[in-house]
Amino acid sequence: MKVFTLHLQSATQYTPIERVVSFVGADASGSFGILADHMRMMTALNYGLARYRLENGDWYYLAFPGGVLYFVTNDLYISSRRFLFDSDYQRISEELMQQLLEEEQSLQEIKNSLNQLEQGMFRRLWQMQRSGVHL
Repeated sequence: MKVFTLHLQSATQYTPIERVVSFVGADASGSFGILADHMRMMTALNYGLARYRLENGDWYYLAFPGGVLYFVTNDLYISSRRFLFDSDYQRISEELMQQLLEEEQSLQEIKNSLNQLEQGMFRRLWQMQRSGVHL
């Protein structure tokens, strides 16, 4: 059986995975699979789960917040802000959901801070205009 190498890359991690037989992921066009000797390709991956199978038949799941996939000469590169991989689907699904909830909470905090900043700026501009300062 022909194999290829999967290179998982983030800003702080690099993990090469040897003896990969197949990869299944999804992009804007839908789900797709890659086998060894696939033609060169590049795509933007969706947020969520992908999976890959090793030569010994074991499946692993890969979770990431989107990323870029590049396949060339039997090397599959996936670059993402961060990633998780595990052989247990339930465990990685729970970790992905937890990360999603944490990101949503952080995003909401940022939105709230920006709203407060914007309101403060408008209040200050209104006060300056009332006191006769022209911009």
